[in-house]
Amino acid sequence: MPVVYKRILLKLSGEALMGEGHYGIDRAVVESIVVEIAGVLQLGVEVAIVVGGGNIFRGMKSAGDGMDRVTADYMGMLATTMNALALHDAMRQNGIVSRVQSALRIDQVVEPYVRGKALRYLGERKVVVFAAGTGNPFFTTDTAAALRGMEMNANIVLKATKVDGIYTSDPLKDKNAQRFQSLTFDEAISKNLQVMDATALTLCRDQKLPINVFSIFKTGALKRVIMGEDEGTSVSV
Repeated sequence: MPVVYKRILLKLSGEALMGEGHYGIDRAVVESIVVEIAGVLQLGVEVAIVVGGGNIFRGMKSAGDGMDRVTADYMGMLATTMNALALHDAMRQNGIVSRVQSALRIDQVVEPYVRGKALRYLGERKVVVFAAGTGNPFFTTDTAAALRGMEMNANIVLKATKVDGIYTSDPLKDKNAQRFQSLTFDEAISKNLQVMDATALTLCRDQKLPINVFSIFKTGALKRVIMGEDEGTSVSV
């Protein structure tokens, strides 16, 4: 059965990388995510990744605690770079060739973001991990995922979370929460379902770039999304 999506933008939250912990990077969790990525690479899918940094530093929370918002956001961008390097290292040890590109210049550590090079890497079947969000304060890594997805000509943005889709309420707190199989962008925005921030949803809506929200912790879920099966919640125009 052929894959439905040939090029994907995978959005990984920092929280996903810390597993059941309260802080930092759980190496076993990172390894399990890399195994899922390897499974879709074997199908010929081209994979770009945007990673968050909330497992290390949350800029908005620190700004709320009194830190200057711009400073806090730049610190959050550095946290995403640490996560990107952890993913890169895990992929390297599993035989996956990847490149990290950062929206902030840290040339001794990672490459600067250059769209043409990133597109070439994807065409060469290398995984490209985008770090430091958009490189601008006040924009979330969700927005960075929407932006990079469009720039990379991705067929879909896949948001990997701890739950298997979008629910009417938090399924971890409400046992009666119901999963949406699909939503329109306007529904996701108007219902304020906290799927992604409104800027990211609006960008994807305007460019007709679909989103799927799924659980990265369900074995084979990523592959099932790629194959077009009923996995997670799809958001489209």
